[in-house]
Order: sequence, then structure tokens, then C-alpha cells
Amino acid sequence: MNLAYRDLRHNLGRFLLTCFGLSLLLGVVLSMIGIYRGLVEDALTLVRSPAVDVWVVESGTRGPFAESSRIPGDTREAIARLQGVIAAGSVNYQSVETLHQGAKRRLYVVGYEPGRPGGPDRVVSGRTIGRSHYEMVADRRAGFAVGDRVPLGRNTFTVVGLTDGQVASGGDPAIFITLLDSQELQFELAPPAARREIARGNGGGTTDTVNAVIARVSPNASPESVTLAAQRWKHLAAMTQAEQEIVLTQSVVERARKQIGLFTAILLVVSAVIIALILYTMTMDKIREIATLKLIGAPDRTIIGLIMQQALAMGMIGFGFGALLITAVKDFFPRRVVLQPEDGLALAAAVLLVCILSSGLGVRLALKVDPATALGG
Repeated sequence: MNLAYRDLRHNLGRFLLTCFGLSLLLGVVLSMIGIYRGLVEDALTLVRSPAVDVWVVESGTRGPFAESSRIPGDTREAIARLQGVIAAGSVNYQSVETLHQGAKRRLYVVGYEPGRPGGPDRVVSGRTIGRSHYEMVADRRAGFAVGDRVPLGRNTFTVVGLTDGQVASGGDPAIFITLLDSQELQFELAPPAARREIARGNGGGTTDTVNAVIARVSPNASPESVTLAAQRWKHLAAMTQAEQEIVLTQSVVERARKQIGLFTAILLVVSAVIIALILYTMTMDKIREIATLKLIGAPDRTIIGLIMQQALAMGMIGFGFGALLITAVKDFFPRRVVLQPEDGLALAAAVLLVCILSSGLGVRLALKVDPATALGG
């Protein structure tokens, strides 16, 4: 006879309600892990999309994603002539807000040179940019459709294609326009400010500026040798693709990682406290039954097994329901949620450990029960 099973059948409603509440809590824990994974994926999307090997940025900076970077527009020609470089392109990045169909949209603008590295890695609907001005390819999350006209700055752009999964580290959907358009959007002064600069003798400023130059390297050359060659110019800094990804994961999302990790640990502690209190209450409700078992000679391991089996059943059922719930609703989250099998297995192992530790309070109470309690009035 399985005593844990018989006891749960006797209190099935309360047990299932407890498991449901625990499943919501564990579902939140799993979603926090998935949100962190999604943060990392979002942060690395745009840096991996061009499929390049070297990033050349302003000296003293760590790239266009971590901090501001401005270098002359003719840097691309100099990088393209370095030994081992097979393709190079200039890129600009900036965040903008615009109105579309009466709603405010926050977008991440990527300016690139068509035919060179830096554009979207795939177009799932429509076509790529074919004109030098006023066309864009947008991520689906922006809510645009092919043919829509979207105002950016003082100009209006036509959506000619859609891509998917291209977002900035902050979750804003990316749009791709030509480098010339992005330079005008980012660096060109408004007419009153331009007239003021001309009056001061500054010529109204120049827009021949880019945030970074990216390069692909021949398989016969190493990215490290190209970065060393680019660093000969004192006004430039260079890093490999791997170094750029480390900058993103260690600086851009590091604080979010710590915060989510702390919140996840707190939720696991709360889960442990809830399981311990529930098991303690369930043990209190069957003090006389446990005393009867002791009176008829049941060994302590039978009583310990009764409580631990209930704890493990509660944890596994709660984890299973929570995982199913988050899997079903993760696509409705405003940020990307990435659920990986290894994360689920790690959380399942943590839940098992929490259940075993939480059962200690109930086990301690059960072992202290006096068999004479069974004979009481």
C-alpha cells in the first residue's frame, strides 16, 4: 500500500489547488530564465546578422552598441584595402520614434550600404532595398506591411520588405535603410541650425560620418591580424566578432542578468517556504494517523517516505503545469522568451532539491510524534 497516494486521494482537492498555485510560481521562475535568454538573443541579433569578422569603431570606444562611436565615412575604403579583407561596409545605428496610423512606434534604425555587409540577413516578404533613397526593410514586430509609408525625420519612407527576428538589445524592432538616408537622419542639422552653423563659418556640418565599419576576412587570414592592422590608425579601434559579442553580453545585459538571477533565486526561496509550510500543515492534519503507524510498529523510514513522496509529487506536478503554461503563452510576451531544454532540466533538478529540503520541517514534526497520541480522546 502506498500511504502517500492514499493520503493524497483523501485530500485531492486541496492538493491539486496547492499544485496549481505552485505551478504559477514555478512558471514565473521559468519565464524569468527564458526572458534572460531572450535578452541575450536580442542583444546578439544585430551584431551577428551581418556575418562579419571585424568591427572598426572610434578610438577609445567599444563599439556602436555599447557607447557612441563616430568615424569618418572614408574609413571603409581604408579598411577594404587591408590584407585579408574580402568585403567591408559602413553602418549606422540609432533609435528613433515615429507615428504610424496614429500610434507611436519606437524603432531601431540600421543604415547600411546595399551590396555590402550590414543589411538584413533575410527578407521574408517583399524585396530588399533597390533605390538609394526613401526605402526600408522592417522587422515584423514593427507592425508595418509592405507598401506602408512611414515618416522618419523630415522624409517619408516606403516599406518594401519585411524581415523577422531583427531587434535591438532593448527589444525595439529594427528597420534597415540606406547609409545615405541614415546619415541624413542622424547627422544632418535642421535648416535653422544649419544656417546658424554656416553663419558661424562651420559650413553647416558634415554628414559623411558613420558609427562603424564592418569587414569580412578571407578564410586564409585571421581576424586578429586585421584588427591589429586597423589599430595602426590612432583615431580607430578594432575588435573581432567574438570580442564584440563579449562586450554586449558583459556590459549591455550584465545588469539585467544579475537582476533576473536575483529575482529567480528569491522566487525559488519563496517556493521552498511555501512547500515547507504546506507539508507542515498536511503533517499536522494527520498527527493521529502517524501516531497510529508508530504504535503498530511502522519504521521511521515509512513515515519519512510518506512525507517526501508527497513533497516530490507536489514539486513535479507544479513544475510540469508551470512549464506547460509558460510554453503556451511565451509568444504573447512583449519581449522574446527563449526556453532551452537544459534550463528546464536544471530548474527541475533545483525543484527536486527544494522539495527534499522543504520536507525536512514535516519530517521533523512527524518523527517527534508520540505513539500514545493515537490512544488519546
